[in-house]
Amino acid sequence: MADDLFKALADPTRRTILDELTEKSGQTLFEICSRLSMRHGLGISRQGVSQHLAVLEAAGLVETRREGRYKFHDLCTAPLRQITERWLVPDTSGPEESTS
Repeated sequence: MADDLFKALADPTRRTILDELTEKSGQTLFEICSRLSMRHGLGISRQGVSQHLAVLEAAGLVETRREGRYKFHDLCTAPLRQITERWLVPDTSGPEESTS
């Protein structure tokens, strides 16, 4: 799972897609393509964006749901929490004292 997550996060376009989903989760492919084009000047095809979304979905960062003929993409941050919790070490030193 971690390998898929790091692979997904390694690409700047995928990070931009995650930024857009952070700002507004539940977007359709058309909305994501429009935002990437208008806000970031990315001239990427719908198929290209769809492939990026598939990588993000495989990593667990994006979940999809269908409503009628529309497919919505939602941000899922659970995999990121798992990664950060893996290497966080509890601070057992107590409160730091000021030396001033």
